[in-house]
Amino acid sequence: MPSVIDERGFGPTSLAVKQAISGGEFIMAEIKLAVQKRDEFGKGAARRTRRSGKVPAVLYGHHTAPLHLVLPAHETQLALRQANVLLTLQLPDGAEHLALPKQVQRDPIRDSIEHVDLIIVRRGEKVTVEVPLVVVGEAGPETIVNQERTVVAVLAEATNIPAELALSVEGLAVGTQLTLADLPLPGGVTLAEDGDSLVVSITKARTSEEIEAELAAGDAERETAAAEAAEDAAA
Repeated sequence: MPSVIDERGFGPTSLAVKQAISGGEFIMAEIKLAVQKRDEFGKGAARRTRRSGKVPAVLYGHHTAPLHLVLPAHETQLALRQANVLLTLQLPDGAEHLALPKQVQRDPIRDSIEHVDLIIVRRGEKVTVEVPLVVVGEAGPETIVNQERTVVAVLAEATNIPAELALSVEGLAVGTQLTLADLPLPGGVTLAEDGDSLVVSITKARTSEEIEAELAAGDAERETAAAEAAEDAAA
């Protein structure tokens, strides 16, 4: 991909430099951002930074002094749609830093990014992160799938964080329960929390007759309550 510098002084963002399939699992994309050092601080400086189409950020970790940066706002917004996105931060002097988002502050109304905390990581280093957990497949007939967890904490190499983890409920019968210990994990990834934690339970779906009976019972209760209230008012 040719290198092009835009009018704000930022280079291109590669949105899929390293999105790959490894052992049947999606590995999180590695995204390159051209960034600049920040030499203005305070609320006024932060507002000016955001008005110019950039986002203030701080990079720290590995016993290094914090590095204050400005990131390209649009490209950063796109990149941070993905959980645990791996960022390669490219400075004008040619230096590069590999980082993960640690904390993202957003405007509560516009959902625009106000500030980003980034943590330095090294290739081959293992980190603990929360990964989205999805349920796939169809359980047995006349069942309801109750999903108790939507994220799971895992230990994985910084450059091989799964984009998501999937747990199949295909054909499962009423009464089945699946825990984190039942979750298939790609090579090099381990649980960072208790495997006994419940993820999915399969219960019996209510029939239309049961639903109608429940609705009728509710109507009867309301009518009884209204009649009792009317009697109390008349008394």
